[in-house]
Parts: sequence; structure tokens; C-alpha cells
Amino acid sequence: MAVIRLADPKKDARQVAAIYFPYVINTPITFESEPPDGKEMSSRMEHVLHSYPWLVCFHEDEVMGYAYGSQFRTREAYDWSVETTVYVREAAHGLGIGSALYTSLMETLRLQGYVSAIGVIALPNDKSVALHEKLGFKPDGILPSAGYKNGVWHDVGLWGKQLNTPLEHPENPLKISNLHQSHDGALESALQKGLSKLRI
Repeated sequence: MAVIRLADPKKDARQVAAIYFPYVINTPITFESEPPDGKEMSSRMEHVLHSYPWLVCFHEDEVMGYAYGSQFRTREAYDWSVETTVYVREAAHGLGIGSALYTSLMETLRLQGYVSAIGVIALPNDKSVALHEKLGFKPDGILPSAGYKNGVWHDVGLWGKQLNTPLEHPENPLKISNLHQSHDGALESALQKGLSKLRI
């Protein structure tokens, strides 16, 4: 039975790094050129989980995919915006894993109090565009020839989704650790939101 849960950097990092590896080596989907190993990925996961959710879809002892939120820009005024990312194991495409992870991620970020989620997509990437638009993201603009990888220039598109109504005096978003420690069951409910989209 598949579950969506918060990642454990020590237990999950090696499999997360393995999922990410072919995207780095074989595609322009990420502009990173050197794939991180398990140790580096564990460090990245711990850094993200200080404030944001990093989710994994776990099935039969394997991480099938992962999704996380991260800082969009460093200026304080951007604190209510969050960049979102999702990757699925190459052999597991078409099983609803990306949709499931993103659904649970959006609900978790909404609970934390973020106002805007932003997907940054290296183009062309029809599958990622379709996933974002299926989940309510709308195109917000294109940065032409923003990245150069493997001898090719790539445009980068921004897709945005409103998670909460902007308030005149907003409270700071909750850290994921604070949400995790609350005992009202809200985080567990958020994580389960995407399970209905799984076909495994």
C-alpha cells in the first residue's frame, strides 16, 4: 500500500538521489549538471525540512517520487511565496504519483499559510506543464533563453497557484516542524489528500 509522508533524510536520501540522477544526466528539466550523491541529498533535505515540506510517495519499500517546497526569493517580502518541485521515478510515470504528491504538497503549504506557489519549468516540458495546469497553476510568464545546458538554450516558464487569500496583515507561514508537532491531525489529513490520485 502506498503512502505519502514527510521525508526522512537519513532513510530516504539515497533513493531520492537515485530518482533525481537521470534527470540531471539526461534532461534539461533541471539545470543542475552534477547529480548529488546520497550524502549531499540528505543535507539538502534537512535544510528544506527546517521550514518547508519535503514529501515522498513510498510503496513496497521504495520511494516512487518526491515533492517539496523551497524558498522562492530571499527578500522578506517574498516570505509568503514558495517554489514547488516534483520528481517521479522514471519507471513509475503514468501512475498518478506526481499528481498525488503535488496535491498533498499544495494542501500542506496552504495549511502553513503560504499565499502563492510557483512552479519554475525549463521548457519544453509538456508533462510538467500539464501537471501544473491540471492542479490549478496558471502561466505567469516566460523567461526566454534563461538557461543553457548540453549545447541548447532553454526558456523557463513560471506557473503560479494561489493557495490562500492575501490578507492585509498576514501572519508568517508556519514552519513544517511546527505543523508536524501539532496534534490536531491537520498535517496527516493534508498528506492523505493526494492518495486518491494514485494508481498503484
